[in-house]
Amino acid sequence: MLKKMLTLLCALVFSMSMLALAQDTKEGQDKPASMEKAAKKARWEGIVIRSDKDKSMLTVRQRGSNVEKSVMYDSSTEWTSQEHGSKKVNKIDAGDLKDSDRVICLGTWDKDGVLHATMISKRLTN
Repeated sequence: MLKKMLTLLCALVFSMSMLALAQDTKEGQDKPASMEKAAKKARWEGIVIRSDKDKSMLTVRQRGSNVEKSVMYDSSTEWTSQEHGSKKVNKIDAGDLKDSDRVICLGTWDKDGVLHATMISKRLTN
């Protein structure tokens, strides 16, 4: 009798946990795609086509294509430069970046498709 009660209790606990898990999964699917996209870490790399220091904005074209994305930066954005294959990373500021420089930008996408950069790395050729 005690064994049957214990088995029934375990089955009930298992059923409840599966229902809670299914509910969490369903709630995660109800989020708009833009919300999930905005929360993800993002990376965009390419050539700086335009820079607007007044708006703190870069337009970066992906190498080998015509796809361009806007990259927004602010005072918290970390600026670095690094030669290809080198371990040495140099600190720079926004003024060291110019049009036609190759960059790698890390940050998060907003709902309008603008990358809010937490780090921008100017890539140097050796």
